[in-house]
Amino acid sequence: METPHRVIAIDGPAASGKSTVARLLAKRLGFVYINTGAMYRAVTWLALRHGIDPSDAQAVAALLNATPMEFGVAGNEGTIRVEGIDPSPYLNDPDVAAHVPAIAAIPNVRERLVARQREYAKYADLVMEGRDIGTVVFPKTPFKAYIDASEEVRAKRRADQGLRDDLAARDKKDSSRAAAPLKIAEGAHVIDSTCLTAEGVVEEVVRQLGLEQSLR
Repeated sequence: METPHRVIAIDGPAASGKSTVARLLAKRLGFVYINTGAMYRAVTWLALRHGIDPSDAQAVAALLNATPMEFGVAGNEGTIRVEGIDPSPYLNDPDVAAHVPAIAAIPNVRERLVARQREYAKYADLVMEGRDIGTVVFPKTPFKAYIDASEEVRAKRRADQGLRDDLAARDKKDSSRAAAPLKIAEGAHVIDSTCLTAEGVVEEVVRQLGLEQSLR
């Protein structure tokens, strides 16, 4: 879709470093940073809070349709409120991490959240990260990067964050789901962050996407 503002799409698997890179890149460019994964985690938290089985697509969709969710911006980062509550303190809870792949695979959930994600581009230049930004949310943006890293390094990063996701299982679920599977977008620049610092990856994104020239 065409957008009135510029969008830099950052995709990649869990613990590839894309969130840190996207946040640093947005700060460097003065763009708004949007973490779409937090949106899916917020819906997961909502379902668990209401005792809904995350694998029950119909029940999750009904709950989402009936629940007020507010998406805004504060300090150049996206914000979320669900039923008037900021769910951010709970989004990395083990139960949320364990069930977010099931929630993210529900077509109705993805449809609703993608529509909200696209709305951000009406108001600001964005660095948006997730798993389908360059393939589904903003496929026409000329600025696409896919951040990857070895499974061993990603597992260590997760452990350093106090998280113990089964990355192999998560990768399989994300890549094989019917709705917006994780894959490299057409025209995306693939950047391996295994041996790079976050700042080094940012430099690679800027260089490979030609951002210093394109965004002048």
